[in-house]
Amino acid sequence: MYLLVLCTCPDTKAAELISRALVEEKLAACVNIMPGITSVYRWQGNVEFDTEVQLLIKTASEKYSLLEEKIKNLHPYETPEIIALNIQQGDKHYLNWITESLKENS
Repeated sequence: MYLLVLCTCPDTKAAELISRALVEEKLAACVNIMPGITSVYRWQGNVEFDTEVQLLIKTASEKYSLLEEKIKNLHPYETPEIIALNIQQGDKHYLNWITESLKENS
């Protein structure tokens, strides 16, 4: 099964650091970095508005635990957003590319 993992970062520097590590370590096939999103959330009793960078991470379910651990180790937030969504359907060539990109010996 394939996953789309969402993760917000405080800035491009953190987003690039996490993205590079995930792809280099074959925990993700691809990460899209989407700058300039506005997040509205409750934190420590206050409603916060922040500009953040959204990561869209494509991976396989068997890589999720290691991917989550790597994000937590690199992320500057105390509680980073790490949400995995199952990819129900997709182009078979793209999904095969994800599989090939995550192989240890490729």
